[in-house]
Amino acid sequence: MDVLAEVIRVAQVRGAVAARLDAAEPWGLQLDRVPGAAFHTLTSGTAWLHQPGIPPVHLAPGDVVLLATGAEHGLSSTLDADLVPFDHVAAEQAFETGNVMRVGHGDVQTRVLCASYRHDPGIATPLLTLLPEVLHIAAGSGHRGIDDTVRLLAVELSDPQLATPTVLNRLVDILLIQLIRSWVSSISREVEPSWLKGLGDPVVAAAMNAMHARPERAWTIESLAGEVAVSRATLARRFAASVGESPGAYLTRWRMDLAARALRDTDHPLEVIARSVGYTSEYAFSRAFSRARSVPPGRYRRQWRQQTSATP
Repeated sequence: MDVLAEVIRVAQVRGAVAARLDAAEPWGLQLDRVPGAAFHTLTSGTAWLHQPGIPPVHLAPGDVVLLATGAEHGLSSTLDADLVPFDHVAAEQAFETGNVMRVGHGDVQTRVLCASYRHDPGIATPLLTLLPEVLHIAAGSGHRGIDDTVRLLAVELSDPQLATPTVLNRLVDILLIQLIRSWVSSISREVEPSWLKGLGDPVVAAAMNAMHARPERAWTIESLAGEVAVSRATLARRFAASVGESPGAYLTRWRMDLAARALRDTDHPLEVIARSVGYTSEYAFSRAFSRARSVPPGRYRRQWRQQTSATP
C-alpha cells in the first residue's frame, strides 16, 4: 500500500489551474490568502515572490513555488514594483474561456501559471499543512521529474488543444506529488515529526504501509513489529521519533478518516463500517468516532447530508 497515494485519495487532494498570466514590465500583483495551497510556476521570464516578514525570492524560468497554507503574497517584475490587487474572478473567467490574463503593457516577458490545491476538510490526517510555508524548487536543481513536468506545462500552454484545461489540471496534480517526493527526500532531523517524515524511515514506512493495507486488522505493537521484522521497542521508538505519536494513535485517526468518508459517501450500516475499520461492535466504533469527531457517527452522517443538500 502506498501511504501517500492513499492519503491523497481519501483526503481528495486536488489541484486546479486558477489563472494564466502574461506579464509585461513593470508589473506587480498582490494575492490574498486562499483556502488550501497556492502554486506558481514560471514558463518564461522572471519574477519576485514577496511575503510579509520574509526576504523576497527570485523566480526564474522553470521554477516552481508552493505556498502550503495559501498565505497572502505578491508577485512582481522588480523588487520595488507597485503591487495591485489580483482579480481572482477575472482570472478564473479568462482561464475558463481559454484566454490569458494580461498584466502590464507592452511586450510580454514573463508567463506564469497559477494554481491552487484543496482537500477535504473533514479528513483529519494532514498533508498540505505539513509542508514548509514556502517550498521553492529551482529549475535544474536535480529534480528531473519536476523539470520535465514544467516543460510539459509550457508546451501545453504554448499550443492549447482539445481538453487543455484537463491536461493542465492533471499535470498540476502530478507536480504536487513530485514536490512532496522532493521534500521528503531532503527532510532533516530538525523537521517536526509527522507521518510524511515517517515515510523517510524504511521501518516506519513499512509499518504505515501495513496499517493502510489492512486497517480492519486488530493490529498491536507486537503484530506490527513482527510484520516489519523489528523488535517492539525498536518500532515504538522509531515510530514516535518520526511520526510524533504511537502506531495505535496513528491507526485510530486513519480509521476515523476512512469511517467519515464511508458515512458520507455510502449507505452502509454502521455495523458494516465498524468492521471495515477494525471494530468488532457498533458500540465500540460509535464511542471511538464520537471521541474523534465530537459527534456520534449516525448524527455525523445526517448532518453532512443535510449540509450537502442545502448547498446550491
